[in-house]
Amino acid sequence: MTSKQRAYLRSLAVNEDTILYVGKAGLGPEVFKEAGDALKKRELIKGRVLPETCPSSPREAAEEIAGATGSEVVQVIGSRFVLYKPDPKEPKIKLPK
Repeated sequence: MTSKQRAYLRSLAVNEDTILYVGKAGLGPEVFKEAGDALKKRELIKGRVLPETCPSSPREAAEEIAGATGSEVVQVIGSRFVLYKPDPKEPKIKLPK
């Protein structure tokens, strides 16, 4: 993914609501399934690690979820992260070249 594409996805993520929360239970199959389902539906999701309770750092959590779902980490800022996975058949988000 190019820096221009990453910047475009970051601009889209600003308007997205945070839908994935990682808390004291940490990263488990439930979190991966929830993230995978959300990525199928939306392609771009915003997540948050609850720093006071989660054993993982936001970067670690984002990388692990991305690996489990086959998505890409767009950005990690503070306790929030953005993941992107295009639909293989009909992508909703058109990335710039």
